[in-house]
Amino acid sequence: MTPQAAIENALAQPETGWGLGVLGALGEFCRDPEEACEAADTPEGFSRVTPRGGIAIRFDHPALRLIAWEEPSPAIGLWRQGAGLCLPETLAAIGGAECITELGPDSAALRPADRAAILFDMGVGFAHCRACVRTADPGLLTALRAGAGRPLFAPDSLAGHAILATSPHRVFLSRLARIEVYQPIPPPDGKSPIGPHTHLLPGLLRARRAHVATRPLPAGWVSCLDIYPAHPLRDLQEAPRSFDAGHHAAFQALLAAFGLPELQAEKTRITAAVRAGLAPADFAPAADRHGRATARITLRQLGWTDPGLANLPAWQSMLEPAAG
Repeated sequence: MTPQAAIENALAQPETGWGLGVLGALGEFCRDPEEACEAADTPEGFSRVTPRGGIAIRFDHPALRLIAWEEPSPAIGLWRQGAGLCLPETLAAIGGAECITELGPDSAALRPADRAAILFDMGVGFAHCRACVRTADPGLLTALRAGAGRPLFAPDSLAGHAILATSPHRVFLSRLARIEVYQPIPPPDGKSPIGPHTHLLPGLLRARRAHVATRPLPAGWVSCLDIYPAHPLRDLQEAPRSFDAGHHAAFQALLAAFGLPELQAEKTRITAAVRAGLAPADFAPAADRHGRATARITLRQLGWTDPGLANLPAWQSMLEPAAG
């Protein structure tokens, strides 16, 4: 399987979610199975546009690497899963700004009608991504131009209030992808709408992290687009469902093709040990945090795929005491 084939397959599945951004600033795209969706494919990439948002993906960069990952969920028995279209940080840089910056007409907008509107970088300050708004509204243009060169979250900034009041399109950009969101911004005490939406959280942005520490990505690499294939225990809205063995098998195949080899080896090692009846005391845990996390995830998954293993509770009690 090639990265291009994996992306094409993911785009064909309505239950796939997509994310572009950093910890505290994120644009998300998804679609309903029955929702109208315009597709445009070229030798360099794919795009999909619905009435609520759109996504464009490039897979022609020579250094592109698709990396699939799993990480423990705080909820006992669960895990998170996904994949990232990744580049080395130096090659991923597109010049993300620290302050509000006018970028000019959005000539690459996914819909021709939006290409004359003006794009503004909101200044989240990461070199490999831009979190932008796009507008042709005269009042918002005035407010954004007045705030240009200053932080969006400055105490006396009027630009943030103007963005909330007018709810312009949000456009998240990286070297490999673009996500556009046309749905309105919810009020501060409201909930994000179902479907494409964005998050901009100053408290999390202050951590200056491209992704959570539990995500196993190689040092010096960043994700330019996250892919969230269907989870066997949760739907796109995080609602629980009965274990779906088909969804689980599909992601495990993706993980086998694009997961980090050292973590795949650890997953194979602990699975073989548990299925062979080895006592947990005779198992040497991995030396690094991601290897130990892989062991915990594997045991959680075995609870669903191999619930009859007599020694599984003992393994879970040793490697994940809270599971007891």
